[in-house]
Amino acid sequence: MTYVLGLTGSIATGKSTVAQVFRDQGFPVVDADALAHAAVAPNTQGLANIIHAFGPAILTADGQLDRKKLGHIVFADPAKRALLNRINGPLIRKSILDAVDHWRQENVPLVVLDIPLLFETHYEPYVDGVMVAYVPEELQLKRLMARDGYDEKEARARMASQMSIETKKQRADFYTDNTKSVASLQTQVLDFLKNNHFLKNS
Repeated sequence: MTYVLGLTGSIATGKSTVAQVFRDQGFPVVDADALAHAAVAPNTQGLANIIHAFGPAILTADGQLDRKKLGHIVFADPAKRALLNRINGPLIRKSILDAVDHWRQENVPLVVLDIPLLFETHYEPYVDGVMVAYVPEELQLKRLMARDGYDEKEARARMASQMSIETKKQRADFYTDNTKSVASLQTQVLDFLKNNHFLKNS
């Protein structure tokens, strides 16, 4: 039996670092962001659908999706964000579930679904448990401003576009404390793997 762990967090809470720890331990990680990028690559139906909905202005000069420009549009307007999710959601979901089926056929003990908007896009029925990469909201705000160069107003708007990290922590089965060092994260993930018998001899 393959255990499917949904890994999520909020913007700038360190989810990618947690995902890398799982990779370093040899467990497959299905990256929803990577699949989302592939779904809207040039000459795909996904990109054609987005151009139809938002216009050709969201393209770069060489025909790529201008993610920053599209991001400004959808983060400022919940209706447009919902429209984008309706366009991309089914394509990404199929890719994710196909990847899970692949790893089930390989009989891996654990596969991690790295999905930033797991709760918002209702992936709970597809996973056996959810782990949240957690930091308190004020630290999240500071990290986001430092990482992406946003002023406080824009950073808070980005955070407000997602379910709060506190709510995600309450809804999760497991969480990692991402306020500490990478070494601490590694220990936390190893403890999770040992406690749930995903490691040999654990």
